[in-house]
Amino acid sequence: MLERPCPECGFDAGSLDVATVPEVVRANAAAWQTVLTRPDAAQRPRPDVWSPLEYGCHIRDVFRLFRTRLGLMLDEDDPRFANWDQDETALADHYGEQDPAVVATEVATAGDEVAAAFAAVGDDEWGRQGRRSDGAVFTVESFARYFVHDPVHHLYDVHG
Repeated sequence: MLERPCPECGFDAGSLDVATVPEVVRANAAAWQTVLTRPDAAQRPRPDVWSPLEYGCHIRDVFRLFRTRLGLMLDEDDPRFANWDQDETALADHYGEQDPAVVATEVATAGDEVAAAFAAVGDDEWGRQGRRSDGAVFTVESFARYFVHDPVHHLYDVHG
């Protein structure tokens, strides 16, 4: 998703100015507040598609995960990130049974924390590296671009 616009949501990570990541994240977290207060927030549109609540839980966890990983990239030399199975997490944490109002608050908090972390990245830190367990290598800059696509895409998924 870094080389071309997403064919589904249209987000173009390659043209994103990384200085705007905090602003994009905060706006996205604010939009989730509306999504999670909808009367249908806990209802799946189809059995094979997550509900807005489940997507909200996922976004909360993505915000938290990327905050942690960004911290590793800034504090360690070339850290390797532990694998994260998002589907396993959704099942283990019972995403569909969580309280949408609580999740909305958690999304807002986690969004603010990851936005602040990206806002604090120094000019000389955007080139620092980290790698996923599958070997994919990111700089803080490419990591920021990759990260932002997920919450933007899932807001598109729930038509938020």
